[in-house]
Amino acid sequence: MLRLRARTVVPLLAVVASLLLTAAPVRAEAPARTPVVFVHGFNADPGVWGGLRADFKADGYTDADLFSFGYDTHRSVNEVLSGRLAAYVEDVKRQTGASRVDLVAHSFGSLVTRWYVKFDAAGQSSVAHWVSLAGPNHGTSTAWACALWDQACRDMTPGSYVQKKLAEGDETPGAVRYATWWSDCDEVINPDNSVPLAGAVNNGAGCLDHNELLGDDTVSQGVRAFLRS
Repeated sequence: MLRLRARTVVPLLAVVASLLLTAAPVRAEAPARTPVVFVHGFNADPGVWGGLRADFKADGYTDADLFSFGYDTHRSVNEVLSGRLAAYVEDVKRQTGASRVDLVAHSFGSLVTRWYVKFDAAGQSSVAHWVSLAGPNHGTSTAWACALWDQACRDMTPGSYVQKKLAEGDETPGAVRYATWWSDCDEVINPDNSVPLAGAVNNGAGCLDHNELLGDDTVSQGVRAFLRS
């Protein structure tokens, strides 16, 4: 019978243990925070989110948690933009290892994100919270000023194809948590009550201009608190 000396056995056990550890599958850690995807509005770009991003970072988020979707705001919500947003969300999920994201949209971006959540096959399962700041969720009469030549403006007009489809059935479908912020001094959204949605947490922001909702401290605090809920 083969007998191993003690000083031979100890190194051998160490080698075996090392091999077992090496062979063990490595699991990616889940992200500490749900990634946030900001979606800007008409005739804007991701730069509008500078103030809100700074607030999120002061709250403990990192640049690796915060994403800004940039897009051509003159394209169609349903035919082009919601599909591009869907691809962007999937890329964010791959980068972060997250199963869901939070969406924060301003103005026209509310329609792009709503269409994605409501009609994309992965929309409701990929979104934890949805936020609309001054979104033309039931249309705005000011969009008639550019509807003759601009598809996005046509999508924002009351009674458009996009508006009718988004209003069908449940306005806030699935297990996604929805919230809106609206102003009674908004010069772009007319009427003011276009913003709130049935089934959402609807918040009055007071007398703020359309773009002031992007930098208002109270709105920022409310949005960040909602995403923690």
